[in-house]
Amino acid sequence: MEKRIRLCAALAMVLLLTACGQAPAEHEREERLTVVATVFPAYDFARAAGGELAEVRLLLPPGAESHSYEPTPADILAVQECDLFLYLGGESDAWVETILESVDMQGEALRMVDCVDLLEETVEGMEDHEGHDHDHAEGPGLGEVVGYDEHVWTSPKNAAAITRAVGDRLAELDPANAGTYAANTEGYAARIEALDREFADFFAGVEDRTMVFGDRFPLRYFAEEFDIDYYAAFPGCSTQTEPSAATIAFLTDKVREEGIPTVWYIEFSNHLVADSIAEAAGVKTALFHTCHNVSTDELEAGATYVSLMEQNLETLRENL
Repeated sequence: MEKRIRLCAALAMVLLLTACGQAPAEHEREERLTVVATVFPAYDFARAAGGELAEVRLLLPPGAESHSYEPTPADILAVQECDLFLYLGGESDAWVETILESVDMQGEALRMVDCVDLLEETVEGMEDHEGHDHDHAEGPGLGEVVGYDEHVWTSPKNAAAITRAVGDRLAELDPANAGTYAANTEGYAARIEALDREFADFFAGVEDRTMVFGDRFPLRYFAEEFDIDYYAAFPGCSTQTEPSAATIAFLTDKVREEGIPTVWYIEFSNHLVADSIAEAAGVKTALFHTCHNVSTDELEAGATYVSLMEQNLETLRENL
């Protein structure tokens, strides 16, 4: 409720500025297209597809947790005035729909979840599943479907498809430079697809593809593409910080029983749960970067979706 009140206050400020003439009444096209993205993957795909022809802004501050992000009046103005607004369309940016319904957007919007086929997310249960099943998310009991997983970019195939969708939209907005957008887009999509083949080649040689995450699990699409069985403390969009004792015991037993060598955690996690499970089971921990956001150091060092996923591949080779 408090977060919604702050969002309404920010919207009121934007509407006041617009009414007072401090924001442009009409969108004036500059030389470069302006693109605003809510999360790092969309930002990365847009800057790759746009190249020198697009000015791309990332709304989510480096190192910030996407599920607790709150837009400022300046952020809302940027969304209102840009040529292309890229957002997930999932739970972590539910605030977007409120903004789009409240302001007069001067450009276009593209949802990443509309670019690919969606998979359902499960909240709890895995030990009662029989046979080969990917729908593991939390603790003992039977799985419960709670909607679609928004983390669509974690599959490289999806990432390539989203990149092409972004490139196509940029070409529609700036047809005079359509050829450049197409070349940029295909170049980056080809790099992602080459990485995708590397992942496939790696997993082809892995007999046991079971992964345990002592953390949230926003990798449903990655697991589906590469046929990975997974167990995790929380689902991808969970706001929980501590799993139940039963969940920790279940995951610890799973690591022990199946001889799993590594317990995984994701970026910006304190990885206390992963550490606890790993210590109890006598195994190590490792980071799997979901690419949802990056740190300031990573951004300044030129991190990309491809470089982060290459890092994940190397970590998998060392730990799986």
